[in-house]
Amino acid sequence: MKIYTKTGDDGTTGLFGGTRVPKHHIRIESYGTIDELNSWLGLIRDQEIESTIKEQLIQIQKDLFTIGAVLATDPNKDLLKNGKKRLAISTIGTKEIQFLEKAIDEIDLKLPAMTHFILPGGHTTVSYCHIARTVCRRAERMSTLLFENEKFDTTVLSYLNRLSDYLFVLARKLSVDHKANEIKWVPEKKG
Repeated sequence: MKIYTKTGDDGTTGLFGGTRVPKHHIRIESYGTIDELNSWLGLIRDQEIESTIKEQLIQIQKDLFTIGAVLATDPNKDLLKNGKKRLAISTIGTKEIQFLEKAIDEIDLKLPAMTHFILPGGHTTVSYCHIARTVCRRAERMSTLLFENEKFDTTVLSYLNRLSDYLFVLARKLSVDHKANEIKWVPEKKG
């Protein structure tokens, strides 16, 4: 398989099913942001973190590839002529969402109660996690915009919403693990 095809030299790219769209199309922005998020998760996984979290991140990265494939499939060409789905892989379902919820609950049980918003930062690994969380939120915003125009399985949206929650509690856990100080945001009173 050649790395370069030259088919995108005109500013378009191909979806699963062959449809060509501009590279700035909301569908491309959606799965491109998923790809960016996946890269940030790889960077977090490369840090000094416990193996259980690394394993969770690998599973999440695999799930994000699946989401990318779902988003890269033209909904008008979702079915082949024989009636089978073009995307012949398992997609995101309740099992994957429950995986995130279980991980969130397990991490959150071990964290101190949160009484204020906290400023992102405190340790490089924590900051990477907060960046991943914000990229996840952007992926979610892009995907909801895409969904308004071209429907796909809503489970993808639920997964992205839960994933940003996971990344938030993971950032807090990493703060504890790395003995980083969580700086509370306490708004100053007027007057």
